[in-house]
Amino acid sequence: MLPLRDQLPTRRRPVVTYALIALNVLAYLFESAAVSQDGHRIVVEWGLVPARFSRDPLAELPNVLSSMFLHAPDTWWHLGSNMLFLWIFGDNVEDALGRGRFVAFYLLSGLAAALAQVMIDPRSTVPMVGASGAIAGVLAAYGSLHPTSPITVLNPVPPLWLLFGPVFRLPAWLVILEFFAMNLLSGLGTLGRAGGGVAFFAHLGGFVAGVLLVRVFFDDEERKRRDALEAWTPPPRMHFERDDLRPAPGHRRYPRW
Repeated sequence: MLPLRDQLPTRRRPVVTYALIALNVLAYLFESAAVSQDGHRIVVEWGLVPARFSRDPLAELPNVLSSMFLHAPDTWWHLGSNMLFLWIFGDNVEDALGRGRFVAFYLLSGLAAALAQVMIDPRSTVPMVGASGAIAGVLAAYGSLHPTSPITVLNPVPPLWLLFGPVFRLPAWLVILEFFAMNLLSGLGTLGRAGGGVAFFAHLGGFVAGVLLVRVFFDDEERKRRDALEAWTPPPRMHFERDDLRPAPGHRRYPRW
């Protein structure tokens, strides 16, 4: 299932989410220009190579950060799908955590994703690039904060468009659970295999980190405010008999709310 949008508004403009999307697009454009001249050298030099990280983790820490903003240079799909997920889910997580905490949350989720992939295949020489791990953390946070939020998804079976239409809505927890389950099954299927492909365990590592970190970064005052909104019910409507419309001496004509 491909999510297309959610329905939750935000209280403030998600400038960090927009900035992350812009940085990823700019990095992709720079990367594509460099690839046309020097082949895939920039991916090898600035991507995260597990074998290099295993030998010297401190020297490779800058590559953990740079790899989070690089994508496969030979296709738009890798970048486009990641930015779509970040655009749908990032704004509400940023709104809940606050801008500063959201930056820290995003980067730590990306770091956890990188470490998870390195632990699974520490001798791999294939560079790992992409924002998927950090964005998996964002999905986990969204699912924790807004599990019942309706998500508009693309109907994955075109023949059924005649019956159900090309899009329909599902609760966020189901869409995000499907993301986790697909990555878990696909990751287990790649165990013991060498070579490149999708870093499924980076997605899983970022997701697990997101589930844990959102509890650390979600402000207590924000939690109380959300709980109060969810528990709020409108006051009961007051009904007056005709004789009650005449105010008693010294009293207001209308009830005070």
